Amino acid sequence: QVQLVESGGGLVQPGGSLTLSCVASGFTFGSYAMGWFRQAPGKEREFVSSIGTRALYHQSVRGRFTTSRDDAKSTVYLQMNFLKPEDTAVYFCAARYGEYSVVDVRYEYWGQGTQVTVSS
Repeated sequence: QVQLVESGGGLVQPGGSLTLSCVASGFTFGSYAMGWFRQAPGKEREFVSSIGTRALYHQSVRGRFTTSRDDAKSTVYLQMNFLKPEDTAVYFCAARYGEYSVVDVRYEYWGQGTQVTVSS
């Protein structure tokens, strides 16, 4: 049974930091690219970052967010620094076989999401 379980969300002040984690099970983690997407209320789900053999970022988070993976722990991370109110959203991790993609429909497996709220 495939599972992706995100954690690490919460409430943070503007300029603060959070680190999200996503633990995967039920598939060969090292063969999959891992992506992070987010969805704010009333908005479409959008690409944040993806990591396969290298990492790719949406321009709105480049330089502030860093994604990394630990294949031994089947875990992907999203380190988020200098958070802004517009980063408020539910953050999802996702997995796709092969190399990274910015397109959400190309991902086969999804987590349940974790809420990130940036507010003073």
